[in-house]
Amino acid sequence: MDRSDVINLISETRVQDAYGVWRPTRTSRQVYARVVSAPAYEFFEGGRNGLNPQYKMTMFFGDYDGESIVEYKGEAFSVYRKYQTTTDTIELYVERKGGTNGA
Repeated sequence: MDRSDVINLISETRVQDAYGVWRPTRTSRQVYARVVSAPAYEFFEGGRNGLNPQYKMTMFFGDYDGESIVEYKGEAFSVYRKYQTTTDTIELYVERKGGTNGA
């Protein structure tokens, strides 16, 4: 399977600063994936459930560590569904959603 697209998996944690205020911090790492448009059934079924499906991203299962944000071509997407197809492959279904672009 062709996995020539580079995506950034972003995890978000909260760290307490010197004043005791919890601030979100993001860590990012690059992985290779196959990125295709969301299939028609996913697009229409997701739309019925209030989602806005954009892409299906297929990658090695070991590359994914539960990240909830994916950056692709300079845009941030939220992971709304995961599907493990085989023992070594996982599909991430992502949507464009407000609140994922902030730094």
